Amino acid sequence: MTLFAYKAVNQEGNVEEGSIEAKDEASLVAKLQDDGLIPLDISQSGLKSAYFFSFKQSKERLSQKEIALFTKELSTLLQAGLPLDRSLVVLMDLIEEDSKIHLLIKNVLQQVKGGANLSDALESESSAFSRFYINMLRAGEAGGSVDVVLGQLSEYLEKSKGLKDTVTTALIYPTILVVMALGSVFLLLTLVVPQFMEMFESAGKELPISTQIVVGAAEWLQSYWWALLITVCVIFFVLRYELSIGPRKKQWDKTALSLPLFGEINRNMNTTNFTRTLGTLLTNGVPILTALGIVKETLSNLVLVDALSMAEENLKQGKDMSSALIESGQFPKMATQMIKMGEETGKMEEMLERTANTYDKQLKITIERMLAMMEPIIIVVMGMLIAGIIMSILSAILSVNDLAF
Repeated sequence: MTLFAYKAVNQEGNVEEGSIEAKDEASLVAKLQDDGLIPLDISQSGLKSAYFFSFKQSKERLSQKEIALFTKELSTLLQAGLPLDRSLVVLMDLIEEDSKIHLLIKNVLQQVKGGANLSDALESESSAFSRFYINMLRAGEAGGSVDVVLGQLSEYLEKSKGLKDTVTTALIYPTILVVMALGSVFLLLTLVVPQFMEMFESAGKELPISTQIVVGAAEWLQSYWWALLITVCVIFFVLRYELSIGPRKKQWDKTALSLPLFGEINRNMNTTNFTRTLGTLLTNGVPILTALGIVKETLSNLVLVDALSMAEENLKQGKDMSSALIESGQFPKMATQMIKMGEETGKMEEMLERTANTYDKQLKITIERMLAMMEPIIIVVMGMLIAGIIMSILSAILSVNDLAF
């Protein structure tokens, strides 16, 4: 048995603290819930290990992680039967007073006590809450189901973060491989190759072509390494500028969609985001035209945004949305057919959620396929490059000593 310290909210909305022995955290949570308590924080006695509520102190703009945590915890308290103002007070009691999130909740609480809706209070206090988030809340307030909507928002934010993390994690290993390989090549050319230059020069013989190329590259890097650094920085800022201008970004986005594997990942990621966001909004009663306007802001690819704009115009003219998506040819065929089926059967929300789940899985499969191809290609190409440099040096050494293979 382990001694645990806990904080919990009772049925009257008051915070209780204490310590109790239990087999593990799960057993303690079950016991507290059986006693009519809502567990807020559990840790082994003497250790700081937050179980449920844990906000990081931050002086910066609210992060998506903090917003997701705030949403989940507020939803849990409301679903437990606590009124909104009491739930906000409980959250405040568990957060450091000088943290950004504490100040936000304090200001929101004051507005709520003054008669403001939660959605209006959050919108006025922080720009970190997106139009999607605020409109979802307003739909929940109109239907009297704020706790349910907050739960759905929490689930949505977790899935969206999981989607981004999947792509980010997939790119880490290939990036490390490329950086390490390029670093090895740079060290070979700037530190190893120069050690042999004096010997080659004193030999008085013409070096093999491959060696001349390697030696020339080494001399250039030694003299003009700063030019390489400047070139990389210029390319970075030019690309950043290009991607900040609408028409040019659209051309880049179109090119990105046409790339093998990377284009499929881009398309599947945006399709998942589009269908999940639209489905969540429609489920909570947001009008479809308003929902499409919000969804367009969540997509990163302007070509796909244009396709949604066409769908929006179709709806304004009394036509269906799926025909515009099919005509654009930018979204996967199966996704557009599922949306069309949803329109015909009147089960649009359900079909959108199914589409999101389908392409979420498809995205992971595509990423795994990309990694399976990229890793050996990177290793082989970089290995051949390094081996080529080494062989060119060995060839020159053998040539200088009048030896042959």
